[in-house]
Amino acid sequence: MRLPTAILLILSLLPCAALAQGDTRITFLGRQLEKGRDPRARSQAALVLGATEDPEAVTPLCGALKDPSELVRAAVAKGLGSLLEPGGLDCLQAYQGETDASVQAAVAESVKAIKAYQARRPRFYLALDTLKDKTGGIPPELVKVTEARLRSKLVRRGAQMAPVKETKAAAKGALKKMGVHGYRITAEIQATDSGGLRLAILCMSYPEQSLMGQVEVNAAGAPPADLLKALIPRAIEEAAATFEWSSET
Repeated sequence: MRLPTAILLILSLLPCAALAQGDTRITFLGRQLEKGRDPRARSQAALVLGATEDPEAVTPLCGALKDPSELVRAAVAKGLGSLLEPGGLDCLQAYQGETDASVQAAVAESVKAIKAYQARRPRFYLALDTLKDKTGGIPPELVKVTEARLRSKLVRRGAQMAPVKETKAAAKGALKKMGVHGYRITAEIQATDSGGLRLAILCMSYPEQSLMGQVEVNAAGAPPADLLKALIPRAIEEAAATFEWSSET
């Protein structure tokens, strides 16, 4: 396994239509789901929200479980099942008493899917520090949303998240039980000289906390919310490749 003292990856993202849509997509779909007149349009919005892999989609989807249309409620349940977020499981379980058979079946199927997802064997064990904004100019709510997206993407990558303030003995016990490697990462949002943003991920072994290295990805040419959303999967991809996050012990 490579143990670089510092790894630098510079990725410049040019402005594009897909990036410009960024953070507004969830808001738009949520509005369609809440206010669309046609149940078919609301159902489609629910399914698209479920395919976003964005934890921010949980709130509009959970709210739409009260929709008067059975077609929409079933689509919402399916969307939450596709999203695979813990918050989605909580609101689905609250609606297991649904009277409509088709909605009830969709709820049950999605609950089963999320539980199976949560029970899958992890590829690595990860302690995630609070995301830091070193620019001083990112709204606190956006920092919070970015951290939630970072966590969600890491779990999708195969991470089992360590509890906050876990003791060293408890961490060693968990690693022995799971048979995987442990890592600790600290992520920072930084400003670039060109006026863009950088997402830096410092990686250490866990629980020993020996420095392994750092990856950085840069982006410019769009609002901060769009840049951060685009940087998260790229930073995780590079960190996973650089530090060889895997289940091999």
